[in-house]
Amino acid sequence: MKKVQDAIYNWLTIKVVTDARPDDQAAAETEQMFMSIITVELGLSEIYVKKDNGFYHISYVKEGEQQTTRFPQELIEVMINQINESPDRYQNYPE
Repeated sequence: MKKVQDAIYNWLTIKVVTDARPDDQAAAETEQMFMSIITVELGLSEIYVKKDNGFYHISYVKEGEQQTTRFPQELIEVMINQINESPDRYQNYPE
């Protein structure tokens, strides 16, 4: 289970970045890589994200069973917050 949670955490952290910076090609490629890990390697499907009361709630199907996990908002948004606080350190290289 830990590997699933780690993969979802990594994917969601970069997804928040790509949502905020849709023209950031490096972030988009990284998100696609983690999505491939989640769907192809780990077999998750029907992945839904909801942000509510300071948490990101993620539901998904694994081996036919609906499952959920959640992460604190501040944990998931640490990367985008760093980018926003020091934009000169995180250049955006669109395609």
